[in-house]
Amino acid sequence: MPDMPQVVRGGKGESVEETIAKLQEKYGMDRIRTISGDEFAAQQNAEAMEYNGWMVNTMAWVMIAAGVCSFVALVFFKTAEYGRYSQAGKKKRANSSGGGGAEGKPEGEKSNVDNTIYVPAKFGWFIQEAPAFFVPLFNLGEALLGQTDSTPNMILLSMFMFHYANRTFVFPMRLRGGKPSPLHIVASAFGFCLFNGFLQSRQLTHAHLYEEAWLWDPRFLAGFALFVLGMYANWRSDNILLNLRKPGETGYKIPKGFMFEYVSGANFFGEIVEWTGFAIASWSLPAAAFALFTFCNTAPRGAAHHQWYLKKFKNYPASRKAVIPFIW
Repeated sequence: MPDMPQVVRGGKGESVEETIAKLQEKYGMDRIRTISGDEFAAQQNAEAMEYNGWMVNTMAWVMIAAGVCSFVALVFFKTAEYGRYSQAGKKKRANSSGGGGAEGKPEGEKSNVDNTIYVPAKFGWFIQEAPAFFVPLFNLGEALLGQTDSTPNMILLSMFMFHYANRTFVFPMRLRGGKPSPLHIVASAFGFCLFNGFLQSRQLTHAHLYEEAWLWDPRFLAGFALFVLGMYANWRSDNILLNLRKPGETGYKIPKGFMFEYVSGANFFGEIVEWTGFAIASWSLPAAAFALFTFCNTAPRGAAHHQWYLKKFKNYPASRKAVIPFIW
C-alpha cells in the first residue's frame, strides 16, 4: 500500500473536505485523522525545535574542540597579539640604516618592516563584539514574532545580551590610549562572537523552551547569582585597569585592590565565573561549551599577564596567582 501523506491540503479545485473524503475512500476511514490548525502549528514547531536542538548541540561540540585547541596554542605556542602584546609601534615601519641592498640592509638579512594591518583599539573592540549583541537581537525578534514567551528563556537571553551590550557600546568608549590590534585578531574575535552569538541565542529562542518552574530551580537560582557575581568582578576589575593611568599618562602600572590582591588576571577570573554561572543557570550543552571556551581562552591570557608583570616589576606581589585565586 502506498505511503500516506502526512499533511493534507485541498487539491486543485477541491476543498479540504473533498480531498479528505477521497483519501478516506482510498486508504480507509481508520487511517485518516484531521487535525486543527493549532495542532499542525504545534507539530511543525516541535519538528523545528528538534532540528535546531541538533544544530546547536553540534555547534557546541565544535566550540568545545576549538576551546581545547585554543588552550593548547596559547599555553604552549603563542600569546595573542593584542594590548601589551601588540607589535604595533615595536617593529620599524621602514629600515633607515645604511648598507647594501635595495632597502639599506645587507643582502640576505630579513627586513624589519611590519606589514601587519592594525585596527584602532576602540573601533576594533566595537566591531569584534557587535555580532554577539546584534545576532541575538535578530533571533529574539524572530522568536517574539513566533510568540515565544517563556520567562526563563527571556531572562537567560537578556543576561547574555546585557554583557555584550556593555562590551559593544560602553567598554570601548572607556578605553584610554589602547594599542591598535592586528586585523587578523579583530577578525578572529568577530568570527567567534558571530558564531557564539548565534549559538547561544538560537538555543534560547528556537531550540529549547524552559517551563516557568525553571525560575525556581536551584540550578537557575545558583547560576544566576554566580553570573551576577562574576559580572560584578569583571566590571570592577575592568574599572581598576581603566583607571590605572591618569589622562595623558602612558606605560603600565601594577593593578591593586579587589580581586587583584589575589590574581593578576582578575578581569579574566570574573568573566570565567560569569559564564560558568550562565552555564549552570541554562543547564545546556551550548552554554557549557561557552563557559569552557571562556576558560580555555582567558586563563592562558591571565597566566601570560602574570608572567609579564613578574618580569616587568621587581616589586610585584609574590603571593598573587595568575587567574584562579590560591590555585593558578
